[in-house]
Amino acid sequence: MPIYEYKCAKCGEVFEAFQRINDKPLSLCKFCKGPVEKLISHSSFQLKGDGWYMTDYARKSQPSGSAESSTKKAEKSEKSADTGASTASKSEKSD
Repeated sequence: MPIYEYKCAKCGEVFEAFQRINDKPLSLCKFCKGPVEKLISHSSFQLKGDGWYMTDYARKSQPSGSAESSTKKAEKSEKSADTGASTASKSEKSD
């Protein structure tokens, strides 16, 4: 269940409330019964360490990402080199 933060406009107290996503936001302070405003909070979710993607989410049957990505980069650079060469030769012929 998500934790939402509220701030009272009357007493300035900041407090948390456990609520379902479907629940209506609180409207009264639990300390002084004044009007409250829902705050936007920072998430405490963090991904730490090396290779969390490879160890936890990547498919186990695929080869390591580094070999695959270097092959794709090489193919892209070859294609761009071919395209550049063909463009240069066309412009030379038209001159």
